[in-house]
Amino acid sequence: MVFASGGFSVKLYDNQPGQAAKALTEIRKQLEELEEGHMLRGELTAAQQFALLSSYDDLAQALEGCFFVQECVFEQLEVKQNIFQDIEQLVGKDVILSSSTSCLVPSNVFSKVQNRSRCLVSHPVNPPYHVKLVELVPHPETVRTIMDTTHAIMTKVGQAPVCLKKEIDGFAVNRVQAAIIAESWRLVRDGIISVKDIDLVMSEGLGMRYAFIGPMETMHLNAPKGLEDYMQRYGEGIMRVLTSFGPVPDFFSEGSKSIFNEMCELIPTDQQHLAARKEKRDQLLMGLAKLKKDH
Repeated sequence: MVFASGGFSVKLYDNQPGQAAKALTEIRKQLEELEEGHMLRGELTAAQQFALLSSYDDLAQALEGCFFVQECVFEQLEVKQNIFQDIEQLVGKDVILSSSTSCLVPSNVFSKVQNRSRCLVSHPVNPPYHVKLVELVPHPETVRTIMDTTHAIMTKVGQAPVCLKKEIDGFAVNRVQAAIIAESWRLVRDGIISVKDIDLVMSEGLGMRYAFIGPMETMHLNAPKGLEDYMQRYGEGIMRVLTSFGPVPDFFSEGSKSIFNEMCELIPTDQQHLAARKEKRDQLLMGLAKLKKDH
């Protein structure tokens, strides 16, 4: 759906017969909703974008004539490795091979590929149509032109790509997210704050800033003379707090059950409640995306 907004023809493939066609039905609905909300990307109408989409149950047919392949299967290394091994046998040597993995490094994902110079991870953030960021993570053998071409493609379809200079476990997004999760978990576990209130710390506090500017610019603007001045003023305090952080939390300990229960009291885990919250999340993100677009 994102790629269609850039005017590209998009072929969907799933190894389960009929699944790709089923996905098209949901995509049509999403495109119409986005058009109704004046949040459709690109210059094409929803109908014109949908016309660029097609579904296939045969991998060779889906890959015919392609120049960029985006794999989106579940996070199981062997499955991804085998898929790219199959894909390589069916596409030309100049076709870019890209994975959506959020936690597997490219050197492992593409270990069975012969020509690894055209391989990279293009990790979107869920839901990708409303959250534009895409992390581009190179394989150690990836050539610069592949990174540049992928960056241009992602920009054309309306995403906001960032390039990592080399692979690292968790990439950038999940490493920053893991740090937030760990300290949030410790604060709740240690009885400092509730689940509800730690979420408010982000949604009504830090998140208000970070929706438009990142942590580096936030610091740069929060001191009269910029980032170096900020560190002169607050650096020692930050280091003191950092040294007080505890070890990595055990998310599977017996004590974690109280955190799970507290979260479930706020949002029950039955499908009706979860689906409603996810829909509300997407609506809020669409509204934020529109605000960011207008500004």
